[in-house]
Amino acid sequence: MQEAALARGWSHRHRDVSGGWLRPTVFGAVDGLVTNASLIAGVGGGGVSTHTIVLTGLAGLVAGAFSMGTGEYVSVTNQNELVHAEVAVEKTMHARFPEAEQAELTDTFAGYGADPQTAATMAAAVSADPDAALRFHTREELGVDHTDLPSAIIAGAASFAAFSVGALLPLLPYLLGVALLEVAMVITAVALIVGGMVVGRLTGRPLLRSGLRQLGLGGAAVLVTYGIGRLIGGSVA
Repeated sequence: MQEAALARGWSHRHRDVSGGWLRPTVFGAVDGLVTNASLIAGVGGGGVSTHTIVLTGLAGLVAGAFSMGTGEYVSVTNQNELVHAEVAVEKTMHARFPEAEQAELTDTFAGYGADPQTAATMAAAVSADPDAALRFHTREELGVDHTDLPSAIIAGAASFAAFSVGALLPLLPYLLGVALLEVAMVITAVALIVGGMVVGRLTGRPLLRSGLRQLGLGGAAVLVTYGIGRLIGGSVA
């Protein structure tokens, strides 16, 4: 049956939806792009020198990248530690009250639609393997597989790298000698649209709608900070 289904294009493979690398990568890139574009627009709107804009952009890139990478690493580490702590509690319960845990499994399988005898048989079969029983219980009660948790190192590194790339884009024309705020904002707008469309492609959403949504959200932040820069820069002048 599976061979015939495979020949017709059936596949049971799924992409990673656990947030191991995709979430910090997307979040880091968008955050870096919007944060640094907003900083550059704010100080640029205030009429500061090109040197100040470059310094501000580089400082924002480095500070933001380390902040994002460290924050993601600590967040995932803490989440994993919490899961392991709860798994330890579950493991203790299995050791002290195996009958109660097996009865809980029986109720779970019955809840899936198995008749009482089948549910009891399935629960006994799973409970015969302590590792399998622990894994099944943690999946049901915690909603995670404690043997397949996201890597804090990968999440932190992905966030760090993605933020750096995103933050570099609006700063790029200044580093290349094109000291025009308009060019930086055009690059930002294009990157926001493309980034939104990439996310739309991954999630199956309409590409143009995803791109325009990203542009609208990021553009609002840039416009607000630019307006603040103009206001404060004008009042100081």
